[in-house]
Amino acid sequence: MAFSVEISSISPYTLSANPSNVSRNTIFPSFFKPSLKPYVSKTLSISVSCRHPLSPVFSARTHVTDDVAEDDKPHEECGIVGIHGDPEASRLSYLALHALQHRGQEGAGIVTANQNGLESITGVGLVSDVFNESKLNNLPGDIAIGHVRYSTSGASMLKNVQPFIASCKLGSLAVAHNGNFVNYKQLKTKLEEKGSIFITSSDTELVLHLIAKSKAKTFLLRVIDACEKLRGAYSMVFVFEDKLIAVRDPFGFRPLVMGRRSNGAVVFASETCALDLIDASYEREVCPGEIVVVDKNHGNSSMFMLSHPEPKQCVFEHGYFSQPNSIVFGRSVYETRRMYGEILATVAPVDCDVVIAVPDSGTVAALGYAAKAGVPFQIGLLRSHYAKRTFIEPTQKIRDFAVKVKLSPVRAVLEGKRVVVVDDSIVRGTTSLKIVRLLRDAGAKEVHMRIALPPMIASCYYGVDTPRSQELISSKMSVEAIQKHINCDSLAFLPLDRLKEVYGPVESRRYCYACFTGKYPVTAPETEEADAL
Repeated sequence: MAFSVEISSISPYTLSANPSNVSRNTIFPSFFKPSLKPYVSKTLSISVSCRHPLSPVFSARTHVTDDVAEDDKPHEECGIVGIHGDPEASRLSYLALHALQHRGQEGAGIVTANQNGLESITGVGLVSDVFNESKLNNLPGDIAIGHVRYSTSGASMLKNVQPFIASCKLGSLAVAHNGNFVNYKQLKTKLEEKGSIFITSSDTELVLHLIAKSKAKTFLLRVIDACEKLRGAYSMVFVFEDKLIAVRDPFGFRPLVMGRRSNGAVVFASETCALDLIDASYEREVCPGEIVVVDKNHGNSSMFMLSHPEPKQCVFEHGYFSQPNSIVFGRSVYETRRMYGEILATVAPVDCDVVIAVPDSGTVAALGYAAKAGVPFQIGLLRSHYAKRTFIEPTQKIRDFAVKVKLSPVRAVLEGKRVVVVDDSIVRGTTSLKIVRLLRDAGAKEVHMRIALPPMIASCYYGVDTPRSQELISSKMSVEAIQKHINCDSLAFLPLDRLKEVYGPVESRRYCYACFTGKYPVTAPETEEADAL
């Protein structure tokens, strides 16, 4: 996806053909707060040329209604990576995106910077579907950013695959974004009134328009200016000529970590599992509200946006989205998830013969539950990792086909047993009902559902694709009613106050629990940011 934007009043940078000698000093925040509104007398001249026909802009979230494709779970929308100072930047990005594949399976893309400017390859499907040896050979350069995307809008999927590229008179920039802007509609409407043309349904495009409209004198200050107008969740990586810029929103909703390879190359990624795969050592998180700049001439530098609210990191990253082998928000995902299970066994014990998990996200919590309860953990459900999102079903309908094609019960583990089955969440309840029926059909004597997170009663607006609040079963039914609905012998969720015990009284204040409480830390103002454009 490329935009052609003519911009004046941007200070030029020299494109380096060999930006490999990166400073190896550890990056530390300088707490420098730049002026965000420098006076510029020139008027911006902006034109947008589209490679695709213009189409109506829909919501960034359009939900799939196909019962087979929908697997009744929240979905993380994106994973991002950025690499500076390695001659194999595109290949390393490819591997890093492979490690982040769980964060998005609908599309993938990589942009590299080299002597010819910015070069991009994007496509629909898994990382291995989009890229091959010849395509990676066409992405030379020492700087790269990459993106994997979860999308629920089928027709507009390809044009929404990131990274996005914008061209201007003085150079080109590319952006990859994980998150969601809650003031997207207000800002977009105001920009359209001033002549901006949007050609995707992704809120990430908004960032490019804000950068183009900014009156700041340099590209970096334009990025800061744009970010100051955004509300919501965003972890982003930018490439501008020989610079790689990483940005995290002031609340720190979505994760973003920094690492370094042995040759000095700097790496940014959504999770540390991406660093592990490419032999990069984990250094630290990008702090909430921080902007880290990496370039050849000046090494690494850091500054902060003016806004410094108390962080509100997404607790679902620990409970569901992130890989167990990652460190997210400074904590081991594995150990945190295991503690969820241990506490759940304490608050909701039940006489049982075996503990099983709904794979894969329920596995670590189930291990914790079993250890605390002193009951054997066994593999009672097998997940097919080859099941696609669409299937050819036999003409004669098979009951619970969509679940059976993904999950297979192990009768030897279940038959005649009192079974505790641990899952991370219940969203609409449709999958849980089918899982309980699957276990009973396999001979389970009793089925006790244990959920390692509190009940979801509200939608997420910070980069997680969830159903509307009225579609969430916990928003309209009590625990007892849900138990009867899914036909299990008992049902218990991890209480919110006990979940917070995992983090302690201080750290627990740094997390967002909006999907459990309906209390949102940031909402979209009606006119404030739009009027400031």
